[in-house]
Amino acid sequence: MNILIIGNGGREHTLAWKISQSPKCTQLFIAPGNAGTALCGKNVPIEVTDISGIRQFCVDNKVELVVVGPEGPLVDGVTDAFRNEDTRHIGIIGPSAYAANLEGSKAFAKKFMQKYKIPTAAYLEVTRDNLQEGISFLKSLSPPYVLKADGLAAGKGVLILDDLGDACRQLLEMVDGKFGQASYKVVIEEFLDGIEFSVFALTDGVQYIMLPEAKDYKRAGVGDTGLNTGGMGAISPVPFVDKALWQKVMQRIVEPTINGIRNEGMDYVGFVFFGLIRVGDNPYVIEYNCRLGDPETEVIIPRINNDIVDVLMAAVSGQLSSIQMDINEDAAATVMIVSGGYPEEYSKHKVILHSDEIKTSLVFHAGTTELGGKIVTNGGRVIAVTTLDPDFRKAVKVSLSNAQVIEFDGKYYRSDIGFDL
Repeated sequence: MNILIIGNGGREHTLAWKISQSPKCTQLFIAPGNAGTALCGKNVPIEVTDISGIRQFCVDNKVELVVVGPEGPLVDGVTDAFRNEDTRHIGIIGPSAYAANLEGSKAFAKKFMQKYKIPTAAYLEVTRDNLQEGISFLKSLSPPYVLKADGLAAGKGVLILDDLGDACRQLLEMVDGKFGQASYKVVIEEFLDGIEFSVFALTDGVQYIMLPEAKDYKRAGVGDTGLNTGGMGAISPVPFVDKALWQKVMQRIVEPTINGIRNEGMDYVGFVFFGLIRVGDNPYVIEYNCRLGDPETEVIIPRINNDIVDVLMAAVSGQLSSIQMDINEDAAATVMIVSGGYPEEYSKHKVILHSDEIKTSLVFHAGTTELGGKIVTNGGRVIAVTTLDPDFRKAVKVSLSNAQVIEFDGKYYRSDIGFDL
């Protein structure tokens, strides 16, 4: 069958690498893709925001399965567009725009969790209309103070502040449009102190299967210091997720979430990403995402031994109960090599050397493109280096060693992925 992946990052290269291994994949397209996805299939110059262009391409090229990588097209209604008559026969991995509100609106997700009694932090929705109530709520909390833009803000819409006065000022700036329309509504949350991890399910809206869990590292600097990024590395499995914690995750969070999706009648065929935090011995939900994470994809997908096309088609056809997941027991560790200056200003189009020489790790391109016959940087996060090994410490060590081999002007990576495990 012909398959299209939407997106151009490390997540999409990892999916392309895995899907291209399936004998069921006749031709693989990636829109718009990057220099790495071009090694797995055919890149097509259609932006992720061009939903009508994507639909028409699928009709013209007899695409039978679409896998949506990033959240933007989901919130914008790409799945709904494919439910129209001429594309209704095409399977699509990704929820409807309404269901994608679980990621696209923090307030929507909080109301959902409250309704289905899913453990999460105490919160208050704030707009210009109840600003004083928001300030009073902040005063009732202990620092640090958590402010979240309700909508999508390219990963920049969450502020964690130690000073009450600063939090009140930032709240005012946010409802006045600090993050554009995304922050006209703000969710103030109680701060939860614990250790974060991520859990992933694939659902058809009724049934579900679980994928490997992971832990990513968001801070730019060694020892979890510096600014938040899209992710500097990840580990799977997570050593502190034991059977007791996993049972609580399933009973208190995963089951009620899937039940809620079913009860709400959501059109939801795709991934559910549970961003969790362990506080003491108990898990709480920090956020939902409606797609796979990045760089978590780079460690969970290589651990799946199944033909991934079989798994995805089972979701599309409502046959997930027939799937027995076969998970590699080895650990996977990925180290993200980024452009100097990221997550703030950075330069593009720096020539990348030696990425094709790595033999002991998987190399997944994130922000790359081809220019004048050379592979160059084209984003903040450039390349993820993933290694599998029975010992996650050894996997990290090999990934770091190979990250050292890859060269481009201004490259940077964290040398301590997994340090807290």
